[in-house]
Amino acid sequence: MLECFLISTKRFIGLVAAGLSCAPDGQAPLRPRRVLVMLGFLPLFAFGQALHWLGFLLDDLFFRGWRRVSVEAPLFVLGVPRSGTTRLHQVLAQDQQFTTFRTWECLFAPSVTQRRFFLALARLDRALGAPLARLLRRLERRAFAGLDEVHPMGLTTPEEDYFALMPVLSCFILALPFPGFEHIWRVGRFDADLDPAERKRLLDFYESCLKRHLYVHGPGKRLLSKNAAFAPWALSLAERFPDARFLVSLRDPLETVPSQLSSIGAGLAFFGVPADSQPVRQRLTAQLAFYYENLDRLRERLPEDRHAALGMQALRGQLGQTLTAVYRRFGLALSDDFALVLAREDGQARRYRSTHRYSLEQFGLTPVALAERFAAAYRHPVLAAPAHTAALEPRGLSC
Repeated sequence: MLECFLISTKRFIGLVAAGLSCAPDGQAPLRPRRVLVMLGFLPLFAFGQALHWLGFLLDDLFFRGWRRVSVEAPLFVLGVPRSGTTRLHQVLAQDQQFTTFRTWECLFAPSVTQRRFFLALARLDRALGAPLARLLRRLERRAFAGLDEVHPMGLTTPEEDYFALMPVLSCFILALPFPGFEHIWRVGRFDADLDPAERKRLLDFYESCLKRHLYVHGPGKRLLSKNAAFAPWALSLAERFPDARFLVSLRDPLETVPSQLSSIGAGLAFFGVPADSQPVRQRLTAQLAFYYENLDRLRERLPEDRHAALGMQALRGQLGQTLTAVYRRFGLALSDDFALVLAREDGQARRYRSTHRYSLEQFGLTPVALAERFAAAYRHPVLAAPAHTAALEPRGLSC
C-alpha cells in the first residue's frame, strides 16, 4: 500500500505540472479557461485523495479484519461502453444475494473508516428527521441531472467500482481532465501494456477495495461488480479470481463508437479539452477495438459455467428470459422475489427508448471505415449472429 501511495503521489505531481503548463491533448493550445478550471479542480481532487489515503491508514489501525475477508465467486459484469451494462447492473443489484458498490462509496468512501463515518452520520441524521438526507437529494438531482441521458446516477445507485481506483490514479475517467496522461491509456490496455509488477500492484489494490466493501456489508454476500472500463482487465481478473463468473454485454461497434464519443464530449469541454479532439478520438477508438478483442480472448479461455455474453437485443427484448438462463448457467439461486423483479424489469426494458442522439457523421466516421477497424469484433458469436445476437437459446446468450 505504501508503494502505491508513493507512486501515485509522484504521478499526481506530474499531473499538476502538466495540467497547468501543457497542451491538454498534445495538440490543442493551453487556454486560460483550462488553467482556471485546473486551479479549482486540482486542490479539491488532492484533498479528496488525501482523505482516501488517510482512511486506508486508519483501516489498518482500527479495522484490520478487512484483510481476512475473502472475495468468493464474484460476478463481474463487463462489456464495451454504451452496451447496456449500467442497466444490467441496476437490475442484478436488486437480487439480495449480491452486494455492490454505491456511488457514494465509490467516490467518497473507498475505505472502511470513511464508510463507517458516513453510515454513522446517516443514522444520526435519521434520528433528527433526515434534514441532511433531504438536502443531499436536492443537491444530487442538480449535480447528476445532466447525466440522465448518458449515464443515470445518484449517490445511492449502484455504480462502477473502478472509481475506487481513483486513489491510485488508475480510474479511466481521468482521461477526460488529463487526456495526455500516458499511464491511464496503458491502464486502458491493462492485459497487454502494463508490466507484470504494475498489474499486480493494481490488482492487489483493487482486491483490497473489494475486501473492504465486503467487510462493511457483512458475510454471506456475493460481490457484484460492473465495469465496462474493465474489459482490458478481463484476463487478469479471471486469473486473480479463479471462481469468478463473467457476464459480458456487447453492442455493434457502429453504435458503440459514436455513442461513446458523444458521451464524453461535455466532460472534455468542461476541462478545456476540445470536444472534437482528434488525438482523443483516435486513441479512444483504438482502445475500444482492444476492448472487443480482449473480451473475445476471455470467451475463448473460460469454460461455459464461468462466462456468458449477450447483446443489446437480449437486454431490450428478452431481459427476463436471458438473465434466467444466465443464472442457470452460472449455478446461481434465483429467488421468487428476484423472479418478480425480472418480470417487472423485463416489461420496462421493452418499453424503454433512449433519448441520447448521435450519428457517425458528426464524428467524421463512416460505416465502411469502422467495419474495417473493428473486423475482429464481429468474429464474436454475439455480434456475428443475425441481428447481432447469438443463436443459442435463449436468443442473445453465448458461451
